[in-house]
Amino acid sequence: MPLQITWHGFFTAVGTLVGIWLAVRWAVRAGFTEDDTFSVAMWGVIGAIVGARLFHVIDQWDFYSRDPIAILKINEGGLAIYGTIVLGPVAGAVYAWRKGLNVARLADVASAPLILGMGIGRIGDIINGEHHGAHAQGFPLAVVYLNPNTLGEIGVPVHLAVGYELVMDLVIFAGLVWLAGGVVRRSNGRLRFGWRPRLPRDGMVFWTYLGVYSVGRFFIQFYRQDTPFALGLSQAQLLSVLTAMVAIWALVFQYQRARRLGPAHGPAVLHEPHPAEPQPAASEEEGEVAEHAPLSG
Repeated sequence: MPLQITWHGFFTAVGTLVGIWLAVRWAVRAGFTEDDTFSVAMWGVIGAIVGARLFHVIDQWDFYSRDPIAILKINEGGLAIYGTIVLGPVAGAVYAWRKGLNVARLADVASAPLILGMGIGRIGDIINGEHHGAHAQGFPLAVVYLNPNTLGEIGVPVHLAVGYELVMDLVIFAGLVWLAGGVVRRSNGRLRFGWRPRLPRDGMVFWTYLGVYSVGRFFIQFYRQDTPFALGLSQAQLLSVLTAMVAIWALVFQYQRARRLGPAHGPAVLHEPHPAEPQPAASEEEGEVAEHAPLSG
C-alpha cells in the first residue's frame, strides 16, 4: 500500500513542529532547559494524539461499536480537538511534575504554541472539506466545494466553520503572546523572544487560553453539522461549557490568591525529582562517632 500524505496530516505535522519550536524558545526564556522542554513536549504530543482519537471514538461510538477494529485505523481520519486540549497538557504535566518542574509555568509557556498549532492544523481541514459546515444559502461568505474528491458537500453553500475557528485561534494566539510578554523589543528596535507575564501568578495564561477558546468554540459549533451528544448539544459544546467553567473558577481562585498573597512567579525547577539518598553515618568500627546517638526503643 503506497504511503499517502493528506492535507490534514501535513498541516497537523507542521502545526505540531511550529508549536514545539515556539514552546522551546519561550521555555528557555522562562527558565527551563531545552532538553526538559523537548521531553515534556513529546509526552504532550503522545497524549494529544491518544486523546484526540479517544474523544472522537466516544463521540461516534455508534459507528465504532459495530467495527471496533476501525478504532485503530487512525490513518483514515477521526480526531477530536478537545482530546488534544485535555490529554495533551495532562500527559505533559504528569511528566513535568515527576521531573520537579513548575507545571503551572510550563502550561503558560505551552498555551500560545498550542493554539497556533491548532490553527495551522485547521488549514488542512479547510482544504479537505472536513467537519461539514451548516448550510448557508445566500450568505455572502459561504463557500462551495467543487472538487469531486473533497470530503465536503459538493455544490452546497456552507459556513466555513473551521475557517472561523482558524481566525479565532490566530486572534487568541496574539492575545496570549501579549499576556505572556512573549515578544520584547530590544534597545536597537529589534524584537526577540521574552517571558514577562502580565498576569500575577503562574498558570493564569493557560486558564485564560482555555476559557476564551472554549467560549468561542461553543458558539462556532452552531455553524457546524455535528451529531448531538447530550441535551441537544454536541460533544464539543458540552466540553466547552465544562472547560469554560473550570477555567473561570481557576482564574478567580488565582486572582484571590494574588490579592491575599501578592504576585507569585516561582522558579522553573521547584525541587529535585530524585533527591540524593542520605549517606549513612560512619560506624564506630571506622573510628568515628555519630553526632547523635540513636534513641533506644
